[in-house]
Amino acid sequence: MARFGYFLSSEEFGPRELVAQAKRAEQAGFEALWISDHFHPWTEKQGNSGFVWSMIGAIAEATDAIPLTTAVTCPTLRIHPAIIAQATATSALLMGEGRFFFGVGTGESLNEHIFGDHWPSIDLRLEMLEESIEVIRRLWTGEQVTHRGKHYTVETAKLYSIPDTPPPVYVSGFGPKAIKLAAKIGDGFCNVQPDAEQVELFRSSGGGDKVAQGGTKVCWGEDEAAARRTAFETWPNEGLEGELAQLLPTPAHFEQATSLVTEEMIGASMACGPDLDAHVAQLQAYVDAGYDEVFVQQIGPDQEGFFKAYESEVLPRLRS
Repeated sequence: MARFGYFLSSEEFGPRELVAQAKRAEQAGFEALWISDHFHPWTEKQGNSGFVWSMIGAIAEATDAIPLTTAVTCPTLRIHPAIIAQATATSALLMGEGRFFFGVGTGESLNEHIFGDHWPSIDLRLEMLEESIEVIRRLWTGEQVTHRGKHYTVETAKLYSIPDTPPPVYVSGFGPKAIKLAAKIGDGFCNVQPDAEQVELFRSSGGGDKVAQGGTKVCWGEDEAAARRTAFETWPNEGLEGELAQLLPTPAHFEQATSLVTEEMIGASMACGPDLDAHVAQLQAYVDAGYDEVFVQQIGPDQEGFFKAYESEVLPRLRS
């Protein structure tokens, strides 16, 4: 049976709000958490981008047993793999055995361009991701590591605070090359599309029965029109297709691109309002596509209304 989790948006909410949401999600019966890792929000309206490694420490103390996955960290440009290895090892220790999962991907220019590095092609980014994960896993052993690879150099580095069991690495993938790499090097798979063909490609390319996680967004609210407007005003970038999300460098560029997105497009792409059948159907589509874990993000300020509706109606219906 699929498990259902809550998706913490580091772009839309401040650190204290996210910690409170994590606690409330556990109380409401969600079984896991995703948390995004961004330097910038997608748009100015979203307005936040807290440092995820600080928030994970706070969430570890605020919650009791719920596991958490970064969805997703790009361990290639903005932060060196050796530092990410230290951050993830510490996070795993704070969360406790079996509660921290390291989700990774090739990232977006939006977050990774900030030091003036050239934004690489997807093939090069996948190559960097594979080497980065190799470095991180070696450091998690607690052994002294010297690495001189094509993209990264590590000189006599050793982590002293490491968990007994290294965190599983879940790899995000959308195109065929990324999905096949996820199957090759990942302990699990992350995606945000209810696409059965992509899940099957992961499994048939070596992913087998490894965990596949899917994420989606909704905007629960008492008034459908108001909820749709909130979703459109806050997350118009959900209407962008293709590779734009990986290539645009600033929130201002996303705002220019989303001038082509309409409120009706956003309303058609996600459940907005109080119709619980629509919410159930949206999450069920991910289950039907073959995902083992499905994470849902509530857009907008009415978090408590969302949690009450999902606790009393949506989650029980999905589990039945």
